[in-house]
Amino acid sequence: MSDLPALPITFRPGRTRAVLLSAGAAIFVVITAIALLLPRLGPGERLSFVFTAAMLAGVLALLSRPKVVAEESGVTVVNIAGKRQLAWAEIVEVNLRVGDPWVFLNLTDGTSLPALGIQPGIAKQRAIEDARALRALVQARSITEPEQRQS
Repeated sequence: MSDLPALPITFRPGRTRAVLLSAGAAIFVVITAIALLLPRLGPGERLSFVFTAAMLAGVLALLSRPKVVAEESGVTVVNIAGKRQLAWAEIVEVNLRVGDPWVFLNLTDGTSLPALGIQPGIAKQRAIEDARALRALVQARSITEPEQRQS
């Protein structure tokens, strides 16, 4: 199992995150500059421009939030609006099929959890490598975890 990545490891769509955060900063700067440069705007209107720019940048920052963190204790999936911690034994399978927008984790309770931190959008090959690494970790950890619970 020496080919397994060292823990802890964080999987996140780096290029997508960079694009979203850069776009959010650029949008904020441009709209704020427009608000300050338009001579006919009053203070309240300027403030509403800046507020709107901050809201747009905030939405893009929220969209850049997803990640999957694998640690000794398990996996933490951080999606856009939620966070869920899973023990290794709770994950049955890691799926990234052709056409899937992101990885899906099949869980022991019969449900499937989307893991938006691994998505093939801009960096398809990186997402495939990350999914394989997470799959290998899940397979290795789900075999050893029941033994650790008994001792």
